[in-house]
Amino acid sequence: MAGSSNRHKRWFPTAVVPAVAAGVVLGSVAIGGSANATTPTVTVERARPTIVLEHGAFADGSSWSSVITRLRADGYPVVAPADPLRGPAADAAVLRSVLDSIKGPKVLVGHSYGGSVISAAGANDPQVKALVYVAAFLPAPGETALELTGKFPGSTLPDALNPVTYTPAGGTATTDLYIRADKFRHQFAADVPAAQAAVMAAAQRPIAQNALTEEATVAAWQEKPSWDIVTTQDLNIPAAAQLYMARRAHSHVTEVAASHSVAVSHPALVARVIEEAAKAGR
Repeated sequence: MAGSSNRHKRWFPTAVVPAVAAGVVLGSVAIGGSANATTPTVTVERARPTIVLEHGAFADGSSWSSVITRLRADGYPVVAPADPLRGPAADAAVLRSVLDSIKGPKVLVGHSYGGSVISAAGANDPQVKALVYVAAFLPAPGETALELTGKFPGSTLPDALNPVTYTPAGGTATTDLYIRADKFRHQFAADVPAAQAAVMAAAQRPIAQNALTEEATVAAWQEKPSWDIVTTQDLNIPAAAQLYMARRAHSHVTEVAASHSVAVSHPALVARVIEEAAKAGR
């Protein structure tokens, strides 16, 4: 397991405010020496960050459903916006528009290709306190998702894909990639019940082929603390590739014997790691 460097330990002061708002935790501290009947006390409120969940290719926001339920039960505000899956730069611009609408601190969580998106969208944003990568890409500037997937053996994704090419009105031909329905569970969600995986296959959102060959231009993990869930039974992004990226980023690493759909098959673990990041990043 890779540890984190001291540069990733960031602590932010709590604020004293007069009223309780959504997404805060309450506590009390004594001011002015030892406590007695005349010692004033104030309520200290530590804002819980909003958890922003970015799905990846071949999935949608519902892939986070069980994680969202757990985070909300623990008092965290959660947003799971739709990822257009058109390319890291364009998708990051969409995500940034969502981030700009959310007040206060935020923790960004990206699954799979969504890791590329949060790496771009979270850069240079002081309100993004931590990053969580879930079976995800952590590209450095100049790298692509396709390059990182092929850096180590183990991905069987190319043989499971169904490319669909279309030309929008007044546009140029675009190829969208789907996972074939008969290959979906084995490739993407081997540890998910068959009936549930079939629903996921039917609802999958395609990714533009060009999105996988678009180079990253920034990397938020170079400036912010990160956590990484590495899936050791992953057939999309080989575990060796995930570990390479996580160690390079000095991420807090959690390895789990899971498929690429770890947020569906192991939601309690995913929620726990997200909450660890949220608490450390405050």
